[in-house]
Amino acid sequence: MTPDLDVAVVGAGIAGLTAAHELRRAGLTVRVYEHLPEVGGRMRSVRHEGWTVDTGAEQVAPRGYRATWELLRRLGVCPADVPRVGGALAVWRDGRARLGVGENTAVLTGAGLSARARPALAAFSARTGRHRARFDGDRPEATPFGAATVRQVAARYHPDLHDYLLQPVAGCFFGWDTARSTAAPLVSLLLESGAPSGWRTYRGGMDFLARRLAEGTDVAAGRTVREVTDAGGHAVLRFDDGQVRARAAVLAVPAPVAAALRPDAPADERPFLDACAFTPMLKVSCLLDRPLAPPARRPLHVLLTPAVEEDVLSGVVVDHAKDPGRAPAGRGLVTLVAGPRRVRDLLDADGDEAADVLVRAAERYVPGIAGACRHRLVHAFRHGLPEAGPRALRERSGFVARPARAVEYAGDWVMLRPASEGAVRAGALAASRVLSRLGRRRPAGLDRAEEIRATA
Repeated sequence: MTPDLDVAVVGAGIAGLTAAHELRRAGLTVRVYEHLPEVGGRMRSVRHEGWTVDTGAEQVAPRGYRATWELLRRLGVCPADVPRVGGALAVWRDGRARLGVGENTAVLTGAGLSARARPALAAFSARTGRHRARFDGDRPEATPFGAATVRQVAARYHPDLHDYLLQPVAGCFFGWDTARSTAAPLVSLLLESGAPSGWRTYRGGMDFLARRLAEGTDVAAGRTVREVTDAGGHAVLRFDDGQVRARAAVLAVPAPVAAALRPDAPADERPFLDACAFTPMLKVSCLLDRPLAPPARRPLHVLLTPAVEEDVLSGVVVDHAKDPGRAPAGRGLVTLVAGPRRVRDLLDADGDEAADVLVRAAERYVPGIAGACRHRLVHAFRHGLPEAGPRALRERSGFVARPARAVEYAGDWVMLRPASEGAVRAGALAASRVLSRLGRRRPAGLDRAEEIRATA
C-alpha cells in the first residue's frame, strides 16, 4: 500500500518542528502530529491579559548554540528579535542575594562562595579549562568526567562548590538531583554557553522559534498518536480513530514517551530509550500588580535558591527584568521554580495548592509577592528535562551508532543536552538520517561536519 505521506513527525516541540523544517526543505511531504492544541512543547508561551508567560525554557545563549543561530539566520530572524536578557544571575546565601554567579569575576568575588572555597572554584575552572576541547556537548559520554555524577565530581573540592554553585544551577535550570545526574553534560553546557551576562531571550515569548518554524508546516494539533511501528520499510502511526502510513516517522517526544509509543524498538535502541530518565518540572508564574523582585544591588533575572538554604524552591525568575515586554507597563511577572525534592509531590497536588506552597516560600525572597498576585499560572511537566544519569551516558554510543530506520528519534535527550540547542541539533540529525535512508537530497544549508560530529 502506498504511504500517505513521506514523513510523519510526532511532537511539535522545537525538535519535531526543526526536523519537519529540514525535511520540507528537502522537498518531502511532512505532517506533524501534536497532542496539545498549540506548538512549542517545553518552549510554549501563553498570553493572559497583556502578560506573556514562558511555561518552560527561559533563554538562549550567544555561544554554544550554533545550530540554533544558524536556524534563526535561515528563517530570516533579525538580532532585535533575540534581545539580551536583562538582569543578573545571583545565588541566595546567608539572608541575601549574592551576585556574579557564572561570571568570569566569580573567582575574585566569590559569587556566593566563601573565601575558603574560592581556590576550589579556581582549581575547578582551571581543570575544565585545560580539557575544554574534551567537554564536547555532542559527545558527553567522552568527557574526562566519564559517568561520574555532579555530586561525585564536586566531592573533590570544597563543599561550597556543590552547595552554592553546581547544585543550585542543576536544580533550578534542569530540575536535577546531583546524586543521580552526571556532571559531563552540565559542565559541557556551562563551558559552551558562556557567562549569564550574555544570555538572550526571544522577543514576544520563548515560543517565537516554534511559531516561526510552524509557519507553512502541516501541523495536526490536538491529535494523539497511540503507537508507532516499523512495518518493514515504512512506519505506521495508530490513533484512536485510525492509522496513517508514512515512508518514515520521527518521534520527537521525551524518551519515556517514545519508548511507550515504540513497543517493537530494536535491541540496539531499547537500552538507551529505557535509560533516558526525565526530571519533572513545576513552575508557578505570578502575574503581579507591580514589578516586585528580590532585593539586590543590581536588578536580577534569576535568583538561585540552594537546597542547603531552601527546601521548596530552586529559583526565582524575574521575567519582567528578563524582557520588559513580558509584563504590561507598571506590572510585574515573577516565576517560581519548584525544588527537585518537592516537585514530585507538588505535581500530584491541586494547582492552587501547589501555587500556595511556592508563593508562601517566595515571600522570603520577594517580600509582598502574595499580596501583589493578580493571577497565578501553574506549568507542570512530568517529563521536564533529560536527567543524563550514568546508565544513559554509557548506553548513548550504541544508540547513535544504530543504522537509519523507518522510525527515528529527535529531542534534547538524544544529545543528552538539556537545552533547546540539544533539541535543534537532534531535529536536524533526525532529518539527516531520514534523508540518508529515503535517498532524497539533503537541505542546502545542513552542516555536514556537524552531522558527522554529532553521530561520531
